Amino acid sequence: MIDVSAGELMVAQAAREIRDGEKVFVGMRLPLIAFVVAKRTHAPNAVGLFELGLVRDEPAAELLYTMGDTANVDGAMWCGPMLDVMGMLQRGDVEAGFIGGAEVDRHGNLNTTAIGGERQRPAVALPGSGGGADIASLAKRLIVIMPHDRRRLVERVSFITSPGYGDGPGWRERVGLPRGGPSVLITTLGVFRFVDGEAVLETYHPTASLDEVRASTGWEPKLARDVRATELPSGEVLDIIRGYDPKGFWTRRET
Repeated sequence: MIDVSAGELMVAQAAREIRDGEKVFVGMRLPLIAFVVAKRTHAPNAVGLFELGLVRDEPAAELLYTMGDTANVDGAMWCGPMLDVMGMLQRGDVEAGFIGGAEVDRHGNLNTTAIGGERQRPAVALPGSGGGADIASLAKRLIVIMPHDRRRLVERVSFITSPGYGDGPGWRERVGLPRGGPSVLITTLGVFRFVDGEAVLETYHPTASLDEVRASTGWEPKLARDVRATELPSGEVLDIIRGYDPKGFWTRRET
């Protein structure tokens, strides 16, 4: 087996979700590197959007630690107000958006607000929405990427910060969301696709197992008919990932 970390597997899988010519809300951490991989392989015409008001048709020349790093501003095709970039979502101009959270449930709802306790006095207070709710509500499809354990993949999130499919099929239409919803959930253990508003396990990573995925999920996951091991990244893709993040800062690779 190729020596590959869970983070590198997630980046490679996330890159496959970016299609050529799409406008994509990239965000930070692993999706940032996925954008680099996609641009250098199968999606040279994809455009990356960043919440603070940046638009890039080429990845930053060096690894970013925050969206506002000088390297992200340098060479950007557009540095404008945040409102202008977020307005692209409202107009329906954004094909895909990456998002993560503290919790996600079987219907793709995400929580970054609070966990446990009463709403006025949660057991754990979280950072809040940022642009997450906008992306989840208005992008044409949502790509969720996050660590995998029973505390994160739960039967029902404590609070819906960024909407997925609510309580199932038809929910988005009932609440007035005109498009979108999660298309895929990529975790440290596997990949789920959303079918009729519910997560279905498509692949489990070679670094994990089907039993481990089941044991680490807060509901009994549905399995795709052809559930299988996740495709390993090619040598070319690994070279791109490791060249961009040589110390494994985001991919958590031991060096």
